[in-house]
Amino acid sequence: MKRMFTAPDPGRLRLRNSVRAVIGVGTAVAVAELCGFSLSASITGGLAALLALFTVTDANVRAQRTTTALLPVAGFPVLAWATTLHGVTLARDVAFVLTVFCGVYARRWGARGQALGIFAFMSFFVTQFLHAVPAQLPELYAAMTLALLVAGAVRFLLWPIERGVPPVAVPVESPGTGLARPTTRQAFQAAVACSFALLVGQAFSEDRWYWAVGTAWWIFVNTASRGETLVRGFRRVLGTVIGVAVGLLVAIPLNGAPTPSAALVALCVFGIFYTAAVSYSWMMLAVTVMASLLYGLLGVLDAGLLALRLVETGVGAVCAMLAVVLVLPVTTHATNDAWIQRALHRVHAATTATAARLEGDPEADPTPHAAELELLFGRARMALAPLVHPLNPFRARKARARQAIRLLDDCVNEVRALVSATTHPTGSQEASLIDACRRVKTAVEALTVRERRATPTGAETAHQAETGTPLLHLHNLEKALSELATPLGTAPGSRLAGS
Repeated sequence: MKRMFTAPDPGRLRLRNSVRAVIGVGTAVAVAELCGFSLSASITGGLAALLALFTVTDANVRAQRTTTALLPVAGFPVLAWATTLHGVTLARDVAFVLTVFCGVYARRWGARGQALGIFAFMSFFVTQFLHAVPAQLPELYAAMTLALLVAGAVRFLLWPIERGVPPVAVPVESPGTGLARPTTRQAFQAAVACSFALLVGQAFSEDRWYWAVGTAWWIFVNTASRGETLVRGFRRVLGTVIGVAVGLLVAIPLNGAPTPSAALVALCVFGIFYTAAVSYSWMMLAVTVMASLLYGLLGVLDAGLLALRLVETGVGAVCAMLAVVLVLPVTTHATNDAWIQRALHRVHAATTATAARLEGDPEADPTPHAAELELLFGRARMALAPLVHPLNPFRARKARARQAIRLLDDCVNEVRALVSATTHPTGSQEASLIDACRRVKTAVEALTVRERRATPTGAETAHQAETGTPLLHLHNLEKALSELATPLGTAPGSRLAGS
């Protein structure tokens, strides 16, 4: 968890996103209250605003606007479906599992599919959370519509910080059809996991069983392999345990007091956005405390309810873990290799753009490539996390994975420093810099083009006389790429494999 406090935040993007989320969600709830909506409708509106700000991660602002506008198309029919079936247990359960399957299956359409799938699922989930009935639909629709308008205004008019920022990486989709596609496999895995979570969760509680389903669902979000899902399940339970402890110490004594509860909910929203990219456990701590505060506002919070949440979370996590192991598993190696390859291609693109800029191309800009590399490295680190987890018994694989993470981190740091150092290069070194960029590109190609098995140019071949700062960064980058050949398996006798 300490990584949350030391993780880089280029351009303070996480900080700005978190502050903007608090403004967006807080304004959406305030508007709902000013309109005289019920507490349930205000909570629904706040959740809609949070999801609009959290899940919409398209590649450009125009696409983000389109996805935000489409959220009601995915959510409103599901909301009506869920409220109508609220009292028909079997039909409701079947509808919920079908929503799960469709929501995960939609991820094959990239960031937009993922956002719409999450919004549809949470529209069903919130009706269970609030025990909503058809008579409440007009108010819920109005609250969600206003919340999405407010979130859109904050995001695209008041604080449009996405401009020039690359999108958050979404799971890699392999070519092929049917069960050859990871998203199809995950759709079946999630449906099976949520089905069992629903049945077991209902055995523990007929009123709060949806917690188990929600846990199973969210464990599958932004995971793409068996190992990632197992680690995410462990971290979700850990974060919930700590969150329940904090809820006992904070939420229960407040007893639903409006002002301090609202202030702490805002702090939790900030925490969700700030920690999401670096620590799933910390994010779940914030989610659990926020849920405790909301139950306090609804007047139903007690220690027994928090204990039940912990049990249901455990049920959902176990069901998700069993599903990814037993139902159409996707190996960790295939996933982490795909993310590492994408990260290396960004290194190639950044050095190519740097060389072009040094050659005088006014349109060449390596900055976006360096920023996207930061995000892709974070996603590659997540893919490699199962291999470096303390419970992984394979020491050799763990050591290679740690080496790969360290070297990829070096690449990210050197690319970031290179881009900064070559913003205004000195003419005397341009020829040497361009030559060094070309050597780095060759090193990346040796790692990414599978037909090539030659080891990338090593540090020994670099010109030791290159002592200028940009040249030093290029030399260090070339050295890290050369060493990456061993853990990635392009050097003879080595392979970064996983479960």
